[in-house]
Amino acid sequence: MIVDPAAVSVHDIEKLLVGVVLPRPIAFVSTVNKSGAPNLAPFSFFTAVCAKPPVICFCPGIRSRDGSKKDTLRNIEATGEFVVNIVSEDFARQMVQCSGDYAPEVDEFTVSGLTPIPSDLVKPPRVKESRVTLECRLVQVVEVSAEPGGGSLVLGEVLRFHIDDAVINDGVVDPDLLQPIGRMGGLLYTRTADRFIMERPRPVPAIPIPDTPAGPPAP
Repeated sequence: MIVDPAAVSVHDIEKLLVGVVLPRPIAFVSTVNKSGAPNLAPFSFFTAVCAKPPVICFCPGIRSRDGSKKDTLRNIEATGEFVVNIVSEDFARQMVQCSGDYAPEVDEFTVSGLTPIPSDLVKPPRVKESRVTLECRLVQVVEVSAEPGGGSLVLGEVLRFHIDDAVINDGVVDPDLLQPIGRMGGLLYTRTADRFIMERPRPVPAIPIPDTPAGPPAP
């Protein structure tokens, strides 16, 4: 099958993208507006960018129905701050409750029953139920497309990591204890319990090139 994006609908292209770019981690993003009212929403276009400084990114889309920005993006543009809360399986259903298209004045913490707790360095609250939370300051918003079905890339520097000691094993986060989930296509999600190891190739030492013996002197 060959798909020409120019020949099919935006809806079909979105379905294709989320069906082939997988599994995707979930950024459960908490923000506040200028008045301090909280917002909480999940985004599955999410990854790390670099370690120095520690920067993550996620991609809020433009609503297809009316071309408006999502509340999360509006809040980040207004305040320059957000928190990414990592989703574990035990509160996955509450996370999904926050994916509804609610009015800006609706508090998704109340809708989902999740617990807001203060952050150390930013105004948006953290999700108490999350074992790993990242307090972030906005680095840059890259607007890729303002058309319905378009989106932006939000880059944020992690100012503080909060990691529950209960998910630490031998000094690192243990996925068996964190139990993160990922997003697939449609209504499907995935666990991360089925894993395997592959060794990276070791550097191959350079083979020295022998010196070329000098020829006989020119007559």
